[in-house]
Amino acid sequence: MRCKLLRLVTATLCLVSALAGSAQARSISPLEGLEALRKGFSGINDFTAEITQEKRLKLMKRSMVMTGTVRFRKPDQFFMEINPPYSARLLLRDTVIEQASGREGERNRIVLPPEQGLKQWFSKFAAPVTTLPEGVVMQADLSNGLYTLGIAPQGRGQIKELSIVFQADGTVRRIVITEQNGDRASMTFKKVRRNVGLSDRDFRLE
Repeated sequence: MRCKLLRLVTATLCLVSALAGSAQARSISPLEGLEALRKGFSGINDFTAEITQEKRLKLMKRSMVMTGTVRFRKPDQFFMEINPPYSARLLLRDTVIEQASGREGERNRIVLPPEQGLKQWFSKFAAPVTTLPEGVVMQADLSNGLYTLGIAPQGRGQIKELSIVFQADGTVRRIVITEQNGDRASMTFKKVRRNVGLSDRDFRLE
């Protein structure tokens, strides 16, 4: 399970880095949805949140539910801690992902290519989005002040579809990832606190 969690985070980062209301859902253009995400997130320097992650494996009848917390700080720091019984801590600094899991704190380390790091992603989102990225099919809608951006990469990658639900101010409320093998994971964000002044001390595995 911990390996699947690490693979899921890695695959999501790879996909995202490649991307340079009314009572009823209203379809909007994918370009409008992508620009809304960029514009809203530009006002966020850091945030903390509680998360609930539900993982449904194709071969299992029941879902696994995990809870935890996340912290993020621009331009390239991300920390996630999963509560028992799936205890794990994950730290991302630009292109380096480190994970400590279990009682012994066994560590794994992955280094991403430079073009897949957080700094590279935010550099692409520094200016308004005027064209859609190649190699993906996108759709977007707006309902009750919440944007939903659906991204389906074309090709043989691990991710079949990524869906991001967010507010106009850039606050992400939910992420849903469907993998090619039929596995599905959703992460819901609660008690989101923006621009709280996080420092390097908040991004350690110890």
